[in-house]
Formats: sequence, C-alpha cells, structure tokens
Amino acid sequence: MIGAATALGFLAAPAQAASWSSSLSNAGPGFESRRWADSGGATNIKFTGCSDDGSDSVVNVTLRKDTLGPDPSYATANFTNCFVSSTSTSSGDWSDHGSGDYYFAVNYGASNLHVWVKSLTVTY
Repeated sequence: MIGAATALGFLAAPAQAASWSSSLSNAGPGFESRRWADSGGATNIKFTGCSDDGSDSVVNVTLRKDTLGPDPSYATANFTNCFVSSTSTSSGDWSDHGSGDYYFAVNYGASNLHVWVKSLTVTY
C-alpha cells in the first residue's frame, strides 16, 4: 500500500522547467537563436545588459516555432530596460503554443541594427 501511494505521488509531481543560457554579440536583424525542444508550456526569455550600434535602445524579441513550412511567429516583446545598465534586465513571457522546436528571432524585419546582450536565459 505504501509503495502504491509513493508511486502515485511521484506521478503527480509537477513538471520541472528546462532552461538554457547564452549571450549575443553583434546579432543582426533577423538573428535566430539556437533551437530547443519544448514539450509544451509557457516560455520566458530574459536579456541582461543590452547595447546596440545605434541609438534605438530597444531590441525586439519574437518567439517562433520551427516547422516544415513557414515558421509561425508569436508575440514580439520590446526589450528596453536591459539597456539601462549592464545588470538591468528585460523579459518577455509567451503562453503555451504546444510541443515542438522553438527559437527566438532578434529585430526580425529591422533594417540594419545590431545588438549585444551580456547574458540571456530561456526558460521553457
């Protein structure tokens, strides 16, 4: 009886979020991050310490799903706070879009702006 209760408790445990971290250097318009396999659930992307080669002080981050056809784009977050200092952060949250391989694009559709990000974390 105790073994069955223990097994049920194990099966009912909440899923743990996965994450990966990196940085960006001279990422141009349309830059695509590495892909990650997501089994479903919300996604959070956080940038810390941003700079660019212009005076825009904004980086647009778009969540995309890698598919066989044209990749769908989900909401675009406009990160501005990460430009305040090397320790300032900006983050965006995206709701569940089902399982699949995801990536984010930076300044998708922009003309000629490059961005540097001291550290970034994707949690999914």
